[in-house]
Amino acid sequence: MTAQYDRPRMNDGTANQPPHPRWWLRLLILAVVAVAGFLAVTAGRIVHTASLQELHPADAIVVFGAAEYWGRPSPVLRARLDHAFDLYEQQVAAVVITTGGAAADPKFSEGGVGNDYLHKRGIPENALIAETHGSDTAESAQRVAVIMRANGLHSCVAVSDAYHVFRIRKLLEHEGMQVYVAPRRDSIPHTRSMRAEAVMREALSYLLWKLGMS
Repeated sequence: MTAQYDRPRMNDGTANQPPHPRWWLRLLILAVVAVAGFLAVTAGRIVHTASLQELHPADAIVVFGAAEYWGRPSPVLRARLDHAFDLYEQQVAAVVITTGGAAADPKFSEGGVGNDYLHKRGIPENALIAETHGSDTAESAQRVAVIMRANGLHSCVAVSDAYHVFRIRKLLEHEGMQVYVAPRRDSIPHTRSMRAEAVMREALSYLLWKLGMS
């Protein structure tokens, strides 16, 4: 009885090849690349918009809120309000809308404090409207749009910090408003790392809003 031996298998080169990535890994890589590309493009648009001062005649000037301390505007909020006051004095618009709800102290709201500050500076009460319930930028933009439509206003100049106005424009445009931007002076951070952090924070916030809209 003759012994039988297995024939040696031919090496076709596949044994030394790494396994192909699974479909989910490919999908993850594509998603990461897409997000990174979106953030990079958005960051560029944020920086570009931050450099604009669109002093175009409009129906309203909208000042987006920042912190207030027991009825007094913080330095950041005061700078935004002062810039809005200058625009009002230049007759960019006949109405100023201040925004922002209450924070730790429910007695005061950012919108109400801004309204009082501008009234004390000399803007007539009938030229001021306060939005006092918005908990964040997106909610304030929605409420501003409701206020504008109720008052027959269709265009506005948005006032906030430099890297903030790109997202504000997109939020208000989504609500059907014509939007120009006038970021407050000297609101760009001084160091490169702070600028990068501020831009990326805004880009991520815009991405999350876009995903929420889809």
